[in-house]
Amino acid sequence: MKYRITHTTVYSGDERVSVCHNAAWLFPRSIASQKVHHTRLDITPSPSVRTDLEDPFGNQMSLFSFNEGYDKLTVTALSDITVNGRVLPPLQQSPAWEEIKRELESRQTPGALEAAEYLYDTQHVKSFAELRDYTKASFTPGRPILEAMANLTSRIHKDFRYDPTTTTVTSSVAEVFGHHSGVCQDFAHLAIAGMRSIGLAARYISGYLRTYPPPGKPRLVGTDASHAWYSAYCGEYLSWVDSDPTNNIFPNLEHVTLAWGRDYNDVPPIKGVYLGGGNHQLNVSVDVAT
Repeated sequence: MKYRITHTTVYSGDERVSVCHNAAWLFPRSIASQKVHHTRLDITPSPSVRTDLEDPFGNQMSLFSFNEGYDKLTVTALSDITVNGRVLPPLQQSPAWEEIKRELESRQTPGALEAAEYLYDTQHVKSFAELRDYTKASFTPGRPILEAMANLTSRIHKDFRYDPTTTTVTSSVAEVFGHHSGVCQDFAHLAIAGMRSIGLAARYISGYLRTYPPPGKPRLVGTDASHAWYSAYCGEYLSWVDSDPTNNIFPNLEHVTLAWGRDYNDVPPIKGVYLGGGNHQLNVSVDVAT
């Protein structure tokens, strides 16, 4: 599936920003299931300094600063990609999850060494006993890891209500668990924290999801959105496998991977600091077109 993705972020205020420093993770990754044909990041006005580099997790990112300020900042990422998807084996034929846990504990394989940094609590992903018990209900003794992942993903989808009014980008996993509601970022963090609590490696995926208009309605440009899900290390043969609790699916042709890290804080689309601006406004438009 071929996509053209346009992600536009506009910052404006009733006063001039005097100084601003930013980091952006808006370049899609080139991975086995996804080929990037072309990508560029346009910034208006032109920054005083800009550096494109690779972060510690292998994501392409941009650092840019304004030393002379601006009245309005527009950041537009344009990418042409092809998503090839991935065919998973029958879920029951995947290794038992305890086998993967033992591999991770031994650090005897390249995959386990790479996955080690995704085993531990982070700022946004902290495990706790009640969540560990919730996760264990899916990861029963001897259960194949893909089957257990599918069950956990399905339960989160069923048990937690999608509601953007109950959480913020700084909400903890414990708060999400208490509310039993949140958004895609929260559900990804919840699954990651649960899997780490039982000794499995899981990471946060930032990306996009192709959406469709209601039947009989025209497709509106710019109404798609950033999305998030999780990925778990499933052994040397399967490597990393993605799962989307918001939609209760294993991502395939309609998920576009942007970046990954330990949690949201490692790969937000854009983050930064600024001086001035007065009453500040943020507008984001995302279009995922075929």
